[in-house]
Amino acid sequence: MKSIKTFVAVAALTLVSFGSFAQSVTASASTLDGAEAKIAAQAHKIGASYKITGARVDNKAYVSAELTK
Repeated sequence: MKSIKTFVAVAALTLVSFGSFAQSVTASASTLDGAEAKIAAQAHKIGASYKITGARVDNKAYVSAELTK
């Protein structure tokens, strides 16, 4: 019984730690540089780094990124 409680506690803590260190964000602007600047500003605001995960250009530029602490 004790090992089951320990396993559940470790699993819960693992899920919490992964969830609190990564956040997906998106931004749009007229250029890719402008959209990336918005992502960089969001990351700087919370003290995180960012990794661009996707980008596309139609009439506007759209960038998605993952912020990590």
